[in-house]
Amino acid sequence: MTTRILPAVGDPDAARSVSTLLSQLPDAEPAQPVTDSTQLVDTLARLAAASLDELPEVVLVHERIGPVPALELVREVALRFPAVGVVLITADASPVLFSAAMDSGARGLVTLPLGYEELASRVQAAAQWSLGVRRHLGAGAERITGPGGTVVTVSGAKGGVGATVTAVHLALAARASGRSVALVDMDLQSGDIASYLDVQFRRSVADLATIADISPRVLQDAVFVHETGLSLLLAPAEGERGEEVTDRAARQIVSALRGRHEVVVLDCGSRLDSANAAAIEMADTALLVTTPDVIAVRAAKRTVRMWERLQVRKAEETVTLVNRHHRSTEIQPPLVQTITGTRVAGVTVPAHFKELQAVVDAGRLHELDAKSTVKQALWTLAAELGLVGPPAAETPGKELARAGDRGSLGLRRRTGGR
Repeated sequence: MTTRILPAVGDPDAARSVSTLLSQLPDAEPAQPVTDSTQLVDTLARLAAASLDELPEVVLVHERIGPVPALELVREVALRFPAVGVVLITADASPVLFSAAMDSGARGLVTLPLGYEELASRVQAAAQWSLGVRRHLGAGAERITGPGGTVVTVSGAKGGVGATVTAVHLALAARASGRSVALVDMDLQSGDIASYLDVQFRRSVADLATIADISPRVLQDAVFVHETGLSLLLAPAEGERGEEVTDRAARQIVSALRGRHEVVVLDCGSRLDSANAAAIEMADTALLVTTPDVIAVRAAKRTVRMWERLQVRKAEETVTLVNRHHRSTEIQPPLVQTITGTRVAGVTVPAHFKELQAVVDAGRLHELDAKSTVKQALWTLAAELGLVGPPAAETPGKELARAGDRGSLGLRRRTGGR
């Protein structure tokens, strides 16, 4: 049987060496090497979305792959694509690294410089393990054909542009369509989701920061189930505890949540730290919220350029939402798209804060009236981003999914009910 192998090697010389050896293995079908961690995960996600059988049996991860460290990448692949055998290529053959690689989910370790016999042995063992897992899945394979839930991050170009309101209503729209949804407050020093939803809960995302392996039971203890059905993972009440959440912890938390929820929405605030940078990098969709004024649009441009410099997210892979929009505003969405280089969402959120004020002051944002044009726009956005599943009749996004920006006015004329 042919063994499909996907190498992840950033260094061109090492990639050529690996490809040459793989081409000599019997019954091997090596793919073109991917050059970084993002490309590897995106490739696997695309294949998994088609079918479990499309995934390669073996993935080789070189120790110098980036920007995500090799062991973190091994862990993410093992968590998101459990039917793939991962082999780490490294110059360090110490027992400490071997143990760390196994703990991360690797099925083997090959030392540099590469040798034919060792590589063949490790690849064969990983492929056999992969085939065994797929046979074990059997009839259930069709239910495990994707990389887990959809992850969306919501960031603000600057403070006060409406990122938290947006995140909350994206989550509520997804939940109303029947999906299981986790809403995470990754604005670790000044998160307000608990205040917007009238929640008092002593557990927070910081309580998961030091846990090496987040089990379903541990995750359940840290999550608060809101009356709306949302699973909330809140920011710590003591802002200084936000520093406990490292990029590694953020990756583990996001991976654990996406494995148990169909949709994961993360409010990343307007401040970039290592934790929410990791979340933005892992996200299927990174949403950047701005308002149509010079200061906010300049801040959005700075944010996008910073994400690019730090290799967190490319501009063309970012979606910008224009909040508090008005037809008479000088800065219109096409200009925002030109300035930032991002894709602007097809829907804009109108400047009707009076609709929000009562529920925001009461801490009952989830009780915003279905007739609210702000709510209709945000639920339309949820449909545009693919967060609304097979639509329920009461979901505003159902009627608006095809309507774009003008749909909210049409819905207001037709019906106001959820």
